[in-house]
Amino acid sequence: MGLIVVCAWTIQQKSDIKKAEWLIGTWENKTSKGSIYETWNKKSKTVFSGKSYIVKEKDTIVFENIQLVQEKGSLFYIPAVKNQNGGLPVRFVATISTEKQLVFENLQHDFPQIISYTKTGENTLIAEISGTKNGQERSQFFPMKRVK
Repeated sequence: MGLIVVCAWTIQQKSDIKKAEWLIGTWENKTSKGSIYETWNKKSKTVFSGKSYIVKEKDTIVFENIQLVQEKGSLFYIPAVKNQNGGLPVRFVATISTEKQLVFENLQHDFPQIISYTKTGENTLIAEISGTKNGQERSQFFPMKRVK
């Protein structure tokens, strides 16, 4: 009985990245200063790549490259942000992975410690970064609409 449970759990764990397929596409967050975009592509069965950027006139300015990676039975969100952490990637592990919500945590990171995506409709989602900064709980919300 125990082996069946472990096998079922392992199969379920390997499909976490499959549950994130709703993220694939280009998303827009309109702000008073312009639009922020996030684009996700499926690179393989175990890797999605994403980037956050703005378009200023004809220039695309990327400020974050992200890998969503399924490995060793876990799903990882690995952003590399320009001018943060020496430009090096930081790993966040999935704590929730469903067809409507992805939550990633790294409690040792300065800020944010939690990154989440919640699907609110067929073509809408809310991205959120949260955690403690300078001893204060903080959250930032980014409502996004699919544009591609």
